[in-house]
Amino acid sequence: MTELLSRIHRANRPAFHAMSPQQARTAYLMGAEILDLPRAPLARVDDLTLPGPGGVLPARLYAPSDERLPVLLYLHGGGFTIGGIETHDSLCRQLALRAGCAVLSLDYRLAPEHRFPAAVEDTQAALRWLACHADTLGLDGEQLAVGGDSAGGTLAAVAALTARDEGLPLKLQLLITPGTCARADTESHARFAKGYLLDAEAIAWFFDHYIDDAQKDDWRFAPLHADDHGGLAPACILLAEADPLVDEGVAYGDALRMAGTPVQLELYRGVTHDFIKMGRMIPEALAAQAAAAHALRQAFGLA
Repeated sequence: MTELLSRIHRANRPAFHAMSPQQARTAYLMGAEILDLPRAPLARVDDLTLPGPGGVLPARLYAPSDERLPVLLYLHGGGFTIGGIETHDSLCRQLALRAGCAVLSLDYRLAPEHRFPAAVEDTQAALRWLACHADTLGLDGEQLAVGGDSAGGTLAAVAALTARDEGLPLKLQLLITPGTCARADTESHARFAKGYLLDAEAIAWFFDHYIDDAQKDDWRFAPLHADDHGGLAPACILLAEADPLVDEGVAYGDALRMAGTPVQLELYRGVTHDFIKMGRMIPEALAAQAAAAHALRQAFGLA
């Protein structure tokens, strides 16, 4: 990881916070899968659209077979501002292949064109649609999970809370290096503020584009602030040790456990934010992908 960070620093690419959102999206797309595993072939890779509150939402379905499979709704990372289906294609293929389930990757609306809570509303709409219409895709709408990384992990945690409140049963919430707090004020935010891939300046840039400061205590942005974490789907939480978000990931796991929600929490030592997308270089990425797949298999009864 140290050598990889050194190579990234030597490349001296402009930081996201020094770009416009559109420039940052292009830069992220160009580099997103350089360290990822090659895109694995699957029986089904289908582009489709779902109805959303602001219009149609692009999505991509991955499945290792044509059987009637359980399905994971996946929300990509990127600070609510960058990222999309293409940046997380390799990861979604690995999850589908390793877990033996279908994965539906959602292209939710991004900030600053669509500020909070647009991404939350898109996620909720997609999950509701899957619960009612998965059969139209040949999938099992009674076997649903939600997951995501980084900002997508935040959206997944919020979706699990909303699903509980709406009586929509989920088998698992897969939270990969999620943000859960309102103010980026934990000790790990200070410890890993610069030089560990996700810098404090980038976090502030993402949040400034996405949400007003007065809204940050809303649990739909900071799920740790929700009033009740009981009765939620079991959680698999995968964290990186050298990540500004690690403390709030641990805190969220603690909050779920204290409320009686089952939690499997894995902390990968010596790696940074986004490590799960570095399978060509970082063995911990492969271990984390395997752990996510195992949790999905167990949750869906496929183990």
